[in-house]
Amino acid sequence: MSTVVLLTLTGLGLAALYFLIASGLSLVFGLAGVLNFAHGLFLSVGAYVTWWAEPHLGLPLAVLAGVVAAAATGALVELAMIRPLYTRHTEQVLVTVGLSLAGVALLQSIWGADARVFPSFAFTRNVTTVLGAQVPDDRFLLIGAAVLVLAGLLAFLRFTRYGLVIRAGVENRNMVKALGIDVRNAFTLVFAIGGALAGLAGILGGMYFTSISPGQGGSLLIFAFIVVVIGGLGSVTGSAVAAVVVGVLQQFVNYYGVSGAGDVSVVALLAIVLLLRPAGIAGKAATA
Repeated sequence: MSTVVLLTLTGLGLAALYFLIASGLSLVFGLAGVLNFAHGLFLSVGAYVTWWAEPHLGLPLAVLAGVVAAAATGALVELAMIRPLYTRHTEQVLVTVGLSLAGVALLQSIWGADARVFPSFAFTRNVTTVLGAQVPDDRFLLIGAAVLVLAGLLAFLRFTRYGLVIRAGVENRNMVKALGIDVRNAFTLVFAIGGALAGLAGILGGMYFTSISPGQGGSLLIFAFIVVVIGGLGSVTGSAVAAVVVGVLQQFVNYYGVSGAGDVSVVALLAIVLLLRPAGIAGKAATA
């Protein structure tokens, strides 16, 4: 019983990490139609800025600095590189892939390719007993952060003007433009929100894995893309549900199966969803 509890809570912690990355990806694609392969760079920016700033500012302010830096990076990428390419999808992919590779190379040139020990809050190094399982408290930090982010995103999308524009743009971008609403500011805002969430994921991921490395964002981005596709492009709640399924499945299969079986099971799940429901869990099924 204790093993099941531990695997479940650890899977939910991993799911929370995937959701923080995937929610921004889903919003960006749903509104702007951009498959942002540079999203992992935002994650790395948040993590490395926090790691660098922590000795000077203390961890709470360093976390804030990391999130702000990642949000600013997201907005800057949209303004400088993505905005001129909204109707040129092939160039979007090439630019974001190139930016991702360049970002990793830049981080390596500044701080080296070796992993760096990441700071964490004192309470995250403790464990809590849940039904006989000794669960590290950093799992609860991840889960709590994801729940707060989900609630905040849903409130933002439902009750604010920009949130309504984003929701309308996800449903029918051409209609929003036809009504005379300038969606360019909404595009920039969505990239900034996605960057901030990715930066937060990078910070919490550093605490979860106890270290950061330049390529860490890219490896996590793969599973975040899988979560986005399974959940349904443009759906925040779909990404949340898919993240839970992927994270818990990965943990259980990794524990009870052979090495690497968890990753294979996630890819198999993706294939099944694409065959049975190509639009994803919360996506709209195509009609003839």
